[in-house]
Amino acid sequence: MTSNGFFRRHRIRIVFSLAIVLVFLANAVGSLPYDFTARLENYAYDLRLKWTMPNTQDKRIVIVDIDEKSLKEQGRWPWSRNKLARMVDVLFDQYGIDALGFDMVFAEKDESSGLQSLEEIGRTEFGRDNDFQSALNKVRPRLDYDGKFAKSLKNRRVALGYYFRHDRGETGSVGLLPPPVFEKGSVDVGNFGVAIANGYTANLPELQKNAAGAGYFSVSELDDDGVFRRLPMLEMHDGAVYETLSLALARLVLSAHGISLGIVEGDAGYAELEWLQLGNRRIPVDGHVAALIPYRGKQGSFPYVSASDVLQDKVAPEVLKNAIVLVGTTTPSLMDLRVTPMQSIYPGVEVHANMIAGILDQDIKHRPVYTLAADFLALLIVGLLLALRLPAVSPVRATLLTASIAALLIAFNLYVWQELNQVLPIASILLMIAILFVFNMSYGFFVESRGKRQLAGLFGQYVPPELVGEMAKDPEAFSLEGESREMTVLFSDVRGFTNISEGLDPKQLTHLMNEYLTPMTHVIHRHRGTIDKYMGDAIMAFWGAPLHDEQHARHALQTALGMLESLSVLQEQFQAKGWPAINIGIGLNTGPMTVGNMGSEFRMAYTVMGDAVNLGSRLEGLTKEYGVKIIVSEFTRTAVPDFVFRDLDLVRVKGKDKPVGIYEPICPVGEDDEQIMEELALYGEALALYRAQQWSSAEEKFSILKQRYPERYLYDLYAKRIAYFREYPPGAGWDGAFTFKTK
Repeated sequence: MTSNGFFRRHRIRIVFSLAIVLVFLANAVGSLPYDFTARLENYAYDLRLKWTMPNTQDKRIVIVDIDEKSLKEQGRWPWSRNKLARMVDVLFDQYGIDALGFDMVFAEKDESSGLQSLEEIGRTEFGRDNDFQSALNKVRPRLDYDGKFAKSLKNRRVALGYYFRHDRGETGSVGLLPPPVFEKGSVDVGNFGVAIANGYTANLPELQKNAAGAGYFSVSELDDDGVFRRLPMLEMHDGAVYETLSLALARLVLSAHGISLGIVEGDAGYAELEWLQLGNRRIPVDGHVAALIPYRGKQGSFPYVSASDVLQDKVAPEVLKNAIVLVGTTTPSLMDLRVTPMQSIYPGVEVHANMIAGILDQDIKHRPVYTLAADFLALLIVGLLLALRLPAVSPVRATLLTASIAALLIAFNLYVWQELNQVLPIASILLMIAILFVFNMSYGFFVESRGKRQLAGLFGQYVPPELVGEMAKDPEAFSLEGESREMTVLFSDVRGFTNISEGLDPKQLTHLMNEYLTPMTHVIHRHRGTIDKYMGDAIMAFWGAPLHDEQHARHALQTALGMLESLSVLQEQFQAKGWPAINIGIGLNTGPMTVGNMGSEFRMAYTVMGDAVNLGSRLEGLTKEYGVKIIVSEFTRTAVPDFVFRDLDLVRVKGKDKPVGIYEPICPVGEDDEQIMEELALYGEALALYRAQQWSSAEEKFSILKQRYPERYLYDLYAKRIAYFREYPPGAGWDGAFTFKTK
């Protein structure tokens, strides 16, 4: 089929398929944003995360959990700073931890010791007593829990937590922020999607000044479904830039003094922040300066110890030795639980633990900006391929093609994910592939299959199912209207059918004919023939329509030979059933014929007509005259040059003035043996003498042939003709043709 024919036939499917591709391309560039594709992309990300997460426990980071047990044994939260100071001392001095982070904020003074009440008394007249003031000064250090807590933090690698506020309705700030990672005006990160806070709740100045660092633990829900997949690494307040708790603690562990920005610059002023540099560690970030959280698995990917057990010295020393410790809570009453890809209830403190581990191991996934261009290009290439290819292939091949492309995309995506630590979009392209496949299959089933059914209804009774399938690839190219074509026609007839029918009852005769016609039809179909009609015991078939067939003459000849082979098998079966033997004659002719749906308003039939068809019918009748099973015209012989034929005669059939050469097919060239060639050579000499009216010499040659091949009736025929022409000479102008007066 030409390219123009292909587009003409499939233009509707192609146009709709390209429209689907355009919708997805527009969605990829943000012109048609769809929440559905974003949700699917998040789902695909979560699936890859779950498939590839290590599911091992990282013992470098330990979570000291203020759990239900701790609240029961140590009292309700908040605990006194005196108790927290003791916890810090125990962790560093007794267990030898490396660094400590608090996933909580200490914004209010601790008044649980009663020191404030004593100092108020000291300001009264009674409290001005020297003895009271002296006693107060002695107990003040012991009762100053905030001071004791601040002292425990000093000169130790401790990062405190705080949180930013982003609600426009809330104003004001509490506590003291730590020194920013970038001072106001030092860098311009406002163009890189950094979140801007309008307030904060930070730690008491006394605590913050004694701590080695601090980071915010407020985590914005960057994804619309409320699932925490990313963690903003930087936020801005009042022009200064601050770091998250996990980044602050990682800086302490790595002894990194500062952070540098990994900005990629391009043409036309393009600049994109793609990573943060922390010493020799690189932290990939996206357009919100957020890093994808490298979850190791479900809750418990890091060792948990109860805060109460730490205070009571019940933790095995090897658990905490040189560990990075995060103090947080898993109890629901303290409301530090998150929805994550791992599970719907996940401790916020473990989110920070995963991020710290990812920074240390450098296994944080990256979703760079150029992945959008890669997604667009993949959508374009795959979309065009499927839009143009799916309409052209069968449903089975379409399924294999679609499944193969999807499998290759998934395999490549997982390779990039696992080996290169990059996140390429996958959901949109898989959805597009699925929609294109479903659309094309549905269209093919509901629309094109209707055309195929119509085609099968028109031609199914004439041609084999295989040819109907080929025709269905371009049904518009076929019609029942009459047209002239170069074709080959076949006629076959059962010899002595009247005698056969008289010897059988109607039921047996019907059974015999069915068993005869069925294998004959199979042979015709096998060689791409079209059944024209059954005429009692006769069969009419043709080649070259409705499908064009450049080898129509060859296929017709192969059919004739195949019918004789099939008949020899049938003879044995008929003999076993007690039925009479069947012999057939077959005539073939090639030439211009008119083919189409012909008939009357009462009945129509797809058939062939013309002089070439009539000649084929006459040739079938001549098989009895020459004692052969197959006769082909000179036109069929010329169309199959690589076949050995016997020149039977030059004849004028009834209704024709011009003589036609008729031949008997022998075998393909190369399969002939020496005996056949000797016979044909001698026969050729005899026939030439006959046509030259050298009757005696011709008679001598035919006599030799008759003696050698007594079963060949043809040589008797020519002997009789010679005897006739001796008595009635054809005359000097004779062209060698024999004229038949009957059909």
